[in-house]
Amino acid sequence: MTDLLTRAEYAAIAQELDFPATPFMDGKFRRGNGPMMATLNPATGDTIANISTADQTDVDFAVEKARQAFEQGHWARKHPSERKDVLIKLCKYITRRQRELAVMESLDSGKPIRDCELIDLPETIHCLKWHAEAADKIYDQTGPAGDDAMSVIVREPIGVVAAVLPWNFPLMMLAWKIGPALAAGCSVIVKPAEQTSLTALRVAELAHMAGVPRGVLQVLPGDGPSVGEPLGRHMDVDMVSFTGSTATGRRFLEYAAQSNLKKVVLECGGKNPAVVLKDAENLDHVAEHIVNAAFWNAGQNCSATSRLIVHKDIKKPLMERITARMRDWKTGDPLDPANHIGTLIDEGHCAKVRGFLKSKSKGPFVEPTVLDVDPDDPAAREEIFGPVLTVMEAASTEQAIAMANDTNYGLAASVFTANARTAIRAARDLRAGTVTVNCYGEGDMSTPFGGYKQSGFGGRDNGLHAHDQYTELKTIWIDLSDPAEGDNVG
Repeated sequence: MTDLLTRAEYAAIAQELDFPATPFMDGKFRRGNGPMMATLNPATGDTIANISTADQTDVDFAVEKARQAFEQGHWARKHPSERKDVLIKLCKYITRRQRELAVMESLDSGKPIRDCELIDLPETIHCLKWHAEAADKIYDQTGPAGDDAMSVIVREPIGVVAAVLPWNFPLMMLAWKIGPALAAGCSVIVKPAEQTSLTALRVAELAHMAGVPRGVLQVLPGDGPSVGEPLGRHMDVDMVSFTGSTATGRRFLEYAAQSNLKKVVLECGGKNPAVVLKDAENLDHVAEHIVNAAFWNAGQNCSATSRLIVHKDIKKPLMERITARMRDWKTGDPLDPANHIGTLIDEGHCAKVRGFLKSKSKGPFVEPTVLDVDPDDPAAREEIFGPVLTVMEAASTEQAIAMANDTNYGLAASVFTANARTAIRAARDLRAGTVTVNCYGEGDMSTPFGGYKQSGFGGRDNGLHAHDQYTELKTIWIDLSDPAEGDNVG
């Protein structure tokens, strides 16, 4: 485990950082044709860097270079073990600059430095390494074609991929997408969120240093209309992988329909329930998981537990324990490792979250909050994406499961019970892509992550399933029959 530094030591690192400030295209940093964009520190409002952004012209250039790189095959046709070696070398470069990247991520996003150091950077490296190691271990298939033929089913890289990232986990979501896409042999163009472009630009530079060829990994900072939409509509982009809001995800489906029917994979929002049944054991354990699930990353997490559905008989003792646990979750300066909650991403998002709280306070910090609500309350139905836990009580297991499923979303859910049969039945009945039992979590790098209903579309991140979405399946049919036998016509 990484040893945390002091607030003063992190501040000293921050003072020495050299921030990338232009798009990374065709193997180097190049000034974009879009306007300058200020990247702000959410905690202070200070400008970290002024970034030269991309526009339609740059999108066209990057796609052209990505296509050239793909067709030349310097990456796409490399032996999988060679791609693996390059990606592992990238992991080593990131590891060498791990602390620098952690501080950059904290400054750029408002995330607590303790999370950047202990979770985000280690998970980013692990993800890239996991997919790198999988590159030369995924076998293709043969089909049961009989004695006179052979069928071979092979995976081929899909081509040019646009990866559109959210601002809540800039490095981890970058790794979730470029890990399997690069391992498969694709060329990738990354559009980071406007608020959090810095670490993606740095990783692109490190990837090129590690041996990823020119044009294979490019990063285009900018806003949605200038970069995201042109990528979504581009006739030479083969696939879009998007993580973000459901509303924006819908747009990418429209762009695909209006252009070349490119494949689209969406990982969107969630309104995730934790169901605590009457027989749940060790309420201290339950409270620990609920608090972590609701307030980790200030609730700015698509799989955050934002709905607690608890049996009426144990609601009071559980809420007492949750309240006690919340006292340990200090909110404040993201560079202070004592704080578990940093800032929300920007003023607009703070205003949205405070709207649910009817709060008149200002500033970038929102304290963790628990709301007792009815199931029809907007706070119980809309994705808040902040440190807000809504609480509802249920009178039975059946009612609790029905309440949990009464949502347009279906990303994650959890159930707490001492009865194994009840746990398995509930896990089957909950309409969500990931269901955890007696804990909160998202599985690990080996398990697919994605959602039902309006939480997801088209594929899954993580696991070997993530490689499927960046490849095309091809059937090769080989006729083994003797041509001479076919000439013996009666």
